[in-house]
Amino acid sequence: QLQAFGGGLVQAGGSLRLSCAASGGTFSSYGMGWFRQAPGKDRDFVGGINWSGGITDYVNSVKGRFTISRDNTKNTVYLQMNSLNAEDTAVYYCAAKRGRFGYVPRRDYNYWGQGTLVTVSS
Repeated sequence: QLQAFGGGLVQAGGSLRLSCAASGGTFSSYGMGWFRQAPGKDRDFVGGINWSGGITDYVNSVKGRFTISRDNTKNTVYLQMNSLNAEDTAVYYCAAKRGRFGYVPRRDYNYWGQGTLVTVSS
């Protein structure tokens, strides 16, 4: 089970940190991803982190602004978002993909959290 939280309303240029707490499995056996869905659009991959935390991957639009990290002792993955802009407004979802991969998968995740809304005002 995954539970994402930390969303809210922030002004453009501001920061937010999302957290996703996992339960019910061996957290370190999963790669973790963050996705987002803007109003009227598909859900898209934002970034992810492999099982150990040693490898991360981001889409170009968030590179240099967003940072994903994980704490396997707390079964939690984080999405630090800086320099937010209106285009970042979306419902953000965390997801887990079973497997200790040496890369970050961008699709075919096994489990999904419920989503947390991030609204960036311009």
